[in-house]
Amino acid sequence: MCSASLQKRGVPHAGAALSSRAHIVHSAAALAAGMGVGRFVYTPILPLMTAQAGLSAGTGASLATANYAGYLAGALGGILLPRLVRSPAVLRCSLLVLVVTLAAMPLTHATGLWLALRLSAGVTSALIFVIAVGSVLEHLRGHPVHRPGWAFGGIGAGIVLSGSLVLILRSVADWRVAWWAAAGLVVLLAVPSWNLRTEPEPEPVNSGRDRTGGRRVRRRFVALFVSYTLEGVGYIIAGTFLVAAIEQRAPAWIGSAAWVVVGLAAVPSAALWSWPHRRWSRPGLLLAALIVQAVGVALPALAGGVAAALVSAALFGGTFVGVSTLALATGTDLRFPRSVALLTAGYSAGQIAGPLIVTPLLQHGYRGALIVAAAVVLAAAVAAAFLRIGLSPPHERSIGPWSA
Repeated sequence: MCSASLQKRGVPHAGAALSSRAHIVHSAAALAAGMGVGRFVYTPILPLMTAQAGLSAGTGASLATANYAGYLAGALGGILLPRLVRSPAVLRCSLLVLVVTLAAMPLTHATGLWLALRLSAGVTSALIFVIAVGSVLEHLRGHPVHRPGWAFGGIGAGIVLSGSLVLILRSVADWRVAWWAAAGLVVLLAVPSWNLRTEPEPEPVNSGRDRTGGRRVRRRFVALFVSYTLEGVGYIIAGTFLVAAIEQRAPAWIGSAAWVVVGLAAVPSAALWSWPHRRWSRPGLLLAALIVQAVGVALPALAGGVAAALVSAALFGGTFVGVSTLALATGTDLRFPRSVALLTAGYSAGQIAGPLIVTPLLQHGYRGALIVAAAVVLAAAVAAAFLRIGLSPPHERSIGPWSA
């Protein structure tokens, strides 16, 4: 009786709390594998491939773009075939394919094959991401607002693990061993994420509510979509070239160390950005996170040295996962159909554009690319500001954990 009454009030009982912790661990492991390693291990390996495999800056940008194109394809698959991202079998197949694509990178020097492998890795990363995020946002609805943030922290944990691995290996092995080690890391992370409970079928939407609030919801979702797409452009330029940019103006090991700092800052960032939600709206927090991120991205372009590199890494790592959490949770709050897949598609389209936009600037180093990235992130902040128009003051808003 007591347990039932608690559930009716939206308060999870002890069994539900244990279940939610297990769900956080499973989701975090999936995000660590698909994003922290599958997507982001390329960033610390890129300088190694440049030095040891003769990879040019242009080819490096092309490999990044191929990965982002695959990511877009995976996100579009989630939009066109929503059952695809509710399937445990798709999650498991994606994890297996990701391992194969990482392990196969050192087996060739053919640019065409590298492009195909990074494209395939992008597709699987997107599917893993949409499945894990949709699952955690739905299954933890009604729980304390910071809990899903710890699941998003798996991205940061994956960056820490893969970045530390590359940092250790760079002094004792070459770029090929780094890719094989990354594949082994995904195998380990696949174990706890193998039985992740996927997102359930959506409940029918009340058509009356859809008519009365639909126009306002659509306007706010468009502003959110534009902001998150621009964030995809700006963040991925930094996410791809930050290590290489730092290593141009600081000792080589600082670049890999800074990437580990990015991961360490990312682990708690989503939970920390979610905590003030009862006092400030998610759109307000999103605006603040984007401004902080723009400062972090611009810093290595404006100042050299170890201190600037580490501060930049902390600011970037402390915001990019938080931005994703706030944006995707806001889309879920709006109850806009397929919001996670749509926002992920916009984000990944931005990621395709990012490296292409700055490729002409790479002939002169990475400073100009980071300045462009910071400017685009500020534009994303301007778009996020439109989300706040017409939003009630905090004391008049619902303070439920998932109110927008």
